[in-house]
Amino acid sequence: MIKTDALIIGAGPTGLFTAHQLKLIGLNCEIVDNLDKIGGQCIELYPDKPIYDIPAVPECTGEELTNNLINQLKPFDIKFHLSERVEEVKKNNENWEVKTNKGTEFSTPNIIIAGGVGSFEPRKFSPKECEKFENKSIFYSVKDKTVFKGKIVSIFGGGDSALDWAIELSKDSKVNLIHRRDEFRGAQATVDKMNELAKNNKINLFTKNQLKSVNGKDNLESIEIEHDNKEFKNLKTDYVLGFFGLIMQLGPIANWGLNIDKKTISVDTEKFETNQKGIYAVGDICTYPGKLKLILSGFHEGALAARACFKLARPNEKYRFEFTTSSKSIKNRLGVKE
Repeated sequence: MIKTDALIIGAGPTGLFTAHQLKLIGLNCEIVDNLDKIGGQCIELYPDKPIYDIPAVPECTGEELTNNLINQLKPFDIKFHLSERVEEVKKNNENWEVKTNKGTEFSTPNIIIAGGVGSFEPRKFSPKECEKFENKSIFYSVKDKTVFKGKIVSIFGGGDSALDWAIELSKDSKVNLIHRRDEFRGAQATVDKMNELAKNNKINLFTKNQLKSVNGKDNLESIEIEHDNKEFKNLKTDYVLGFFGLIMQLGPIANWGLNIDKKTISVDTEKFETNQKGIYAVGDICTYPGKLKLILSGFHEGALAARACFKLARPNEKYRFEFTTSSKSIKNRLGVKE
């Protein structure tokens, strides 16, 4: 049985920053994630996609953000349990006893759920024949944009991911952007940029269209799209990208007695604590009035949840706020020499 001050479920950006905040105030923590790598959605779904809403960082990719957060944790010895999923959570006096699918057991007064949207998988194309091209010519995320350089790429979707990648890949590739509606769900500035590129023939735009079929033997050669008026078009293409959002599953979390609201967990805004004492939820998986699903919001939530953990982990000590610029104890934890 591993004893720790706090157990973090989820090794995405919010989970990593929450671990940093716990260690800054002198608490121990361990991290469990069902993925086989650190970084959560940033690494699994869009490692190469630009991110623009990190304070003081004009632009970075999901991979760069993850690497920076890992570097920020280097002064601390944090144990990661990857490719493990928390299966059982039960209360034992003042502590929670936690067990993973690999049999790892923890005892902790604090559990912080930073699991993004829980267990997830992308929504996929309907035509059955798409399956044989998946992970070869048909993808639902971009892990290395260089493979598309100089190729014909057909992108499906109307949200930020589809628009962002249409704009980004149009720099070095021929891009077809296909959406089933006239209106787009992305940020207005992104929609305006995409329309400008379409007007200048940098992006071939097809609205009110959906994928009807894919053609090719060993390699994808073309796709057929169908307009709402039943008109068909055949488009030569090397790669297809589909961005239709994620199918979200909370998994075992749904059975922990938490207040679940549309596959998210309700929390307060003081400690980001759930209805279960000592269990907190931060990042995309939590909900409260005015919630914004931004990485920077997750950082704020994690910082407050970490400090709430202190009371349960150190019941005989009083938490004293310290500024990182002047605190000797914090500098010692970071290994900063005076």
